Amino acid sequence: MNEKLEKLANPAPLGLLGFGMTTVLLNLHNAGGYGLHSMILTMGLFYGGLAQVIAGLFEFKKGNTFGMVAFTSYGLFWWSLVSAILLPDLFPGMAFPALHSTGLGAYFFMWGVFTFIMFFGTLKSSRALQFVFMSLAILFFMLAATEFSNLNTDLLHVTGYEGIICGLSAVYLGLAEVINEAHGKILPIGQIKQE
Repeated sequence: MNEKLEKLANPAPLGLLGFGMTTVLLNLHNAGGYGLHSMILTMGLFYGGLAQVIAGLFEFKKGNTFGMVAFTSYGLFWWSLVSAILLPDLFPGMAFPALHSTGLGAYFFMWGVFTFIMFFGTLKSSRALQFVFMSLAILFFMLAATEFSNLNTDLLHVTGYEGIICGLSAVYLGLAEVINEAHGKILPIGQIKQE
């Protein structure tokens, strides 16, 4: 009876969907689909940010260090990005200068390094999760290159398309985990057999 009470739901789909959907919406903007507006920022604060932090805290409860670090880090990434965009406008009299390309390029580069190293934590997981992390590392490095090139529009649009692919891969994996838990393993995620 205790075992039944201690069974916890899998928080990973929530984190993956929060990350994936927010990433798709931001990168539709980067690809030139529409301007940066409140829809993207609110998704970044709540579904990309808050939902991933919650997922990370539940991964902590399950004893999954990788999931805890990944989801809380990327949730806080969204909060920090939205804050960096909004702070200069929210507090115009204070010393919050507007974002500049070199600083934002360094920010994305460091997230790329973090993500590339986290990719190695996925090597005993599914191929789908490996794809999410590698495509995210590439996305961060492309975003850094875009910022260092003073927002080269062509590079930004290509980066946006790569980000859409990255985000959709996370959406697929999150939904696959929900569907597979509910109906058996019907959606492939490239599960790696443990020896």
